[in-house]
Amino acid sequence: MQQFREIRAWSPTPEHLAQLVSDAKSICDIPVHPAGCAEEAVRRADIVVLATSSCSPTIDNDWVSPGSLIISLGAYRPNMREMDPALVARARVVVDSRAAALREAGDIVQGIRERRFSEAHIVAELGEVVTGRAPGRTGEEQVVIFKSLGMAVEDLAAAQLAYARAREHQKGREISL
Repeated sequence: MQQFREIRAWSPTPEHLAQLVSDAKSICDIPVHPAGCAEEAVRRADIVVLATSSCSPTIDNDWVSPGSLIISLGAYRPNMREMDPALVARARVVVDSRAAALREAGDIVQGIRERRFSEAHIVAELGEVVTGRAPGRTGEEQVVIFKSLGMAVEDLAAAQLAYARAREHQKGREISL
């Protein structure tokens, strides 16, 4: 498995970006560089994580390299959009829940309403990819978007991983409930 060499981060709020870079130094062995703009953070990135509360796209289709993975955590309401609609139309789209994505994910809801693609553009749910019932990527140059709206099972998996890592590194404190 390939390791990350660097992390580039950007925020429209300079204080948030500075706090992220500062916090990352204490928990991450990979250098975290503040980008001057969203384009600088996205260009040539293998993986792009979007966690915005934007109602308009924050990244452009032209900035995204072939073969990139986009993990979209924001735009969790039908009136929100964090990705260029051309990017969503170009990519292979995997979601955590089809039903939720078709109801809540602005990038998907608006793209369907604008007739850029249909419901069938969602090729799989994450569980289908993980269990091998559906491929995540079908070609090296293919851009894949994972659109997450957040499900309880994802929160549980993340909590379990955090707990296991904390125990492994003897961090944290045990409390009785």
